[in-house]
Amino acid sequence: MDFKCFLNQNPQSFFLIAGPCAIEDEPTAFQIAHHVHRVCQSLDIPYIFKGSFKKANRTRKDSFTGIGDSKALQILQNIGQTLKIPVLTDIHETIDVSLAAQYVDVLQIPAFLVRQTDLIVAAAKTGKTVNLKKGQFMAPENMKFAVEKVTESGNPNVFITERGTQFGYGDLVVDFRGIPTMKSFAPTVMDITHSLQRPNTLEGVTGGYPHLIETMGRAAIAVGVDGVFLETHPNPPIAKSDGKNMLKLDKVETILKRFVTIHKTIDSLKSLD
Repeated sequence: MDFKCFLNQNPQSFFLIAGPCAIEDEPTAFQIAHHVHRVCQSLDIPYIFKGSFKKANRTRKDSFTGIGDSKALQILQNIGQTLKIPVLTDIHETIDVSLAAQYVDVLQIPAFLVRQTDLIVAAAKTGKTVNLKKGQFMAPENMKFAVEKVTESGNPNVFITERGTQFGYGDLVVDFRGIPTMKSFAPTVMDITHSLQRPNTLEGVTGGYPHLIETMGRAAIAVGVDGVFLETHPNPPIAKSDGKNMLKLDKVETILKRFVTIHKTIDSLKSLD
């Protein structure tokens, strides 16, 4: 995937990364992909389907981790080939890199691992597009060095995703002043679901504020992000991972229509500069 070509599909629009937190089964993954793809086609929004082929960052040992690496990756590949769209998954160890790169177009470095040089360089050297999720513990300015690890490995296909900054022990906040900073390093995306997480709950299961997803997205579009990242599921309460901060699938179309309207309004203001 040539990321610049992907962005040029519709230079007047933001792009969307959306899908379930984790690949749970093929029917659910395809249901989500088909629905979001249809909406994006109608709104002319370039679309990347996302889904974790395994979940390595878990609070509790008994949390869901996946249906099997090869099985989940094959589902991701099937979605990409069937719908002719790029697909994304996250990697956690260097051993994951060569395996995942056989099936997907975008390799995502999780926020907790974005300082892991060996992992980033290995991902970059595959030639795949690399999504660097900003660490919850990092200043926006520090993402310059993560981007350089990709580009100095000979790979220009890289972007950054903001997902909030740790605030105390149990909450995240988003400082939108960081978006222009990170945009000066690489195209920048706003994760409007993970940024609303409530980590480190007493139950050992991440909470969230899903009723604020649209609010977070509206603000991000107004600030000028290049893309929006969200997780969605037909029935979030029964999702096997991150259900408490996912968007219900049937709300995706309405929210995206509002984002498109805001984006067009912001674009129209450029003529006043």
